[in-house]
Amino acid sequence: DVEDKDLREENLQEEAAEVQAEAEVTEAVEAEVVDETEAKMAELEQKAADYLDKYQRCLAEFDNFRKRTSKEKASMYDDGVRDTVEKLLAVVDNLERAVAAQEGKDTEDAFFKGVQMTLKQFQEILHGMGVEEIKALGEKFDPNFHAAVAHEDDDAYGENEIILEMLKGYKYKDKVIRHSMVKVAN
Repeated sequence: DVEDKDLREENLQEEAAEVQAEAEVTEAVEAEVVDETEAKMAELEQKAADYLDKYQRCLAEFDNFRKRTSKEKASMYDDGVRDTVEKLLAVVDNLERAVAAQEGKDTEDAFFKGVQMTLKQFQEILHGMGVEEIKALGEKFDPNFHAAVAHEDDDAYGENEIILEMLKGYKYKDKVIRHSMVKVAN
């Protein structure tokens, strides 16, 4: 019996050693799997962060593109208005000259009234579009709005005072379409 007991004890110890060895192997395998999983998770988290960064940059770029194109569109519209108005100003000038040439004469003439009404309609349309005349006569000369084509020394007027407007100037949204052509005193 003692031999059996020793043999059983030996078998139990061997089995315990085997179980312990298996447990250590299983633990090592599990630790390896956990390490691999953690590494994969870290890699995936890094990829997710990279994709989020790319997405945010793309979104910001698109927003900037949208704002830039909106500004360019508005600028192109304003440039188109200025170019068109600049071409129409010659017609307005000629209508003003026709009215000025007829003033003091027969103002009941139907043709003259038609020219006056056409001029008035042009002026109303320009005003409605936001086109403004640049004030010149009696104002101080400003090279941003006026083009001096003549000069006169006359003590009756102040320094750099505009005494004659030869051609009206116009502006649209604070940008000059055409400078006023003026005669400046002193």
